[in-house]
Amino acid sequence: MLENTRVEDIMFLDIETVPESPSYELLNPAMQNLWDKKSRQFRTPDQTAQDVYERAGIYSEFGKIICISVGLIREKNPFSFRLKSFFGKDEKSLLSEFSVMLTKFCRTNKESVLCAHNGKEFDFPYIARRMIINSLTIPEILDNAGKKPWEVKLLDTMDLWKFGDYKNYTSLDLLTSILGIPTPKDDIDGSMVAGLFYNEDDLQRIVHYCEKDVLAIARVLLRFMNLPELIDDRIESVTVL
Repeated sequence: MLENTRVEDIMFLDIETVPESPSYELLNPAMQNLWDKKSRQFRTPDQTAQDVYERAGIYSEFGKIICISVGLIREKNPFSFRLKSFFGKDEKSLLSEFSVMLTKFCRTNKESVLCAHNGKEFDFPYIARRMIINSLTIPEILDNAGKKPWEVKLLDTMDLWKFGDYKNYTSLDLLTSILGIPTPKDDIDGSMVAGLFYNEDDLQRIVHYCEKDVLAIARVLLRFMNLPELIDDRIESVTVL
């Protein structure tokens, strides 16, 4: 797929998610019961559903999206890279704004492709599911029901790195480290996002972290494609915080 893909047709993205509620105690009893059943799949015998509630954000049924950051390559010789984020406490609003941009991008770029790290297992289905939960129409590029494999326009840098080795999981932090690409985890990591959101109300720091992930994903894919790297002074964020 990469040999037939133009970098200008790729939208790089990453999402940040948190548990739906600030704490287990604030969930309604029905959701507490459902989380208890769900968390039995991974919690240890000495742990309660409340003990592991901080993990709820990784499940689209129990979490929500607070930030979607995207990146686009606009020019060549050298490449320029533009970042934009959709964020806030109103998930439906940020999803709707993202959908408008994505639809416009796909309309303009007929061979449009989305790219994320572990996107096929996490980002892409999470966005689609949360759109359904929020009564929004899923953009065609994210709706893979009934599509043949070659019709799916989704790239995943972790999947590309596997080279068919489906036992392998490689984090973005590890991949950037071995490729000599600046790590996006030099300030915070995903485990800190919920605390920053609910306890410190620090969306600015979360958005900055999410955009660094997008930049890292783009740099990894360019390496896979054997193309020139992104230069710092050609990187711009148009996000207004």
